Amino acid sequence: MGEKAGWEGEILAVQPRIRLNRSFDQRSHTYRGYVLRVRGTWDGKDGVFVVAIGKAAQAKHAFRAGDVVTGKGLPVADTRQETADLYKVSGLKRLAWGPESPPDAPPFLGVPPTLEVYRERNHRRLASPTFQTTCRNCIWGCAMAVEMTLDHWNPALKEYRRETFCYGPKSCRLYEAGPTRTVPGRNGMSWEEEDWVDEEATAHRGPDD
Repeated sequence: MGEKAGWEGEILAVQPRIRLNRSFDQRSHTYRGYVLRVRGTWDGKDGVFVVAIGKAAQAKHAFRAGDVVTGKGLPVADTRQETADLYKVSGLKRLAWGPESPPDAPPFLGVPPTLEVYRERNHRRLASPTFQTTCRNCIWGCAMAVEMTLDHWNPALKEYRRETFCYGPKSCRLYEAGPTRTVPGRNGMSWEEEDWVDEEATAHRGPDD
């Protein structure tokens, strides 16, 4: 598996690490943990990189934006199935604390909730440019690695991509849905995930929830 590389830096964002599996008009989620977007040094090189950590590690450390952390990790083996650069992390240590009271306004930068909260809230699609420019550091933003099974009769036939979503308040002034998404299927067919899917998924939440 190779030798783990050391990394250190300031956390810019803590977001959920969720994989989305699609099969035409069906979808399911795998809640895998969290990702830390870090500005610092990885294997002796400066830059911004993404580190995947487990649910237990986040529960123990309660990481948030502004914390300075260090650890070791491996480069991800299959970038199609991860949004992180590093995973299988060990030796996690907080070197400095971030702000105790981040601003109560978007983008939200505090300690993120448990994965169970994300699952209960459910999400709406989020325009990729909006995620990149305004929501990349918000605890309610999420970039998912998407695996699409194109044919039930030939499950080995798959395609991969990334999609961005928002778990935050419906009233957020930064939110933009962007265009609907199309899921490919067998024999050249496709399915469009229209607005009603998001409306139904978040119908249990009020505008400020």
